[in-house]
Amino acid sequence: MQVNDDKPYDDINITPMLDLAYVLVVIFIIMTTASVQGVKVDLPHGSSTVSLAVPKTKVISVSNSGQIFIDAIPVSLAELGAKLRDAKAITPDLPIVLKGDRGVQYEKIMNVLDLCGQVGITSIGLAAQRSAGA
Repeated sequence: MQVNDDKPYDDINITPMLDLAYVLVVIFIIMTTASVQGVKVDLPHGSSTVSLAVPKTKVISVSNSGQIFIDAIPVSLAELGAKLRDAKAITPDLPIVLKGDRGVQYEKIMNVLDLCGQVGITSIGLAAQRSAGA
């Protein structure tokens, strides 16, 4: 069999380029799901109603030891107040989701709720796990 070299090469093999694109998509998916996990908090059980989460929601977590986190970043109560004031200045109707560990002292949760009230945040949701029976 003889190859005819007079004909111009008009086919482009895109298989290697598609392989590279698929690998990049898989790496992107793995990296984004690994970075969104947040802080592990043992939530109490609640009803099985659907969550009404808002996209620009700030999440405040209080761990079992009483450590406070805002969007998975550890902060003190004073730092939390400053961050909430800054976020409220940007978004006046800023919604907050408060995730408190079931073993944390009630006083820690009340301190965070009082701070939210002082900042002027009125849209606060308390996170809970869906109950097993529902």
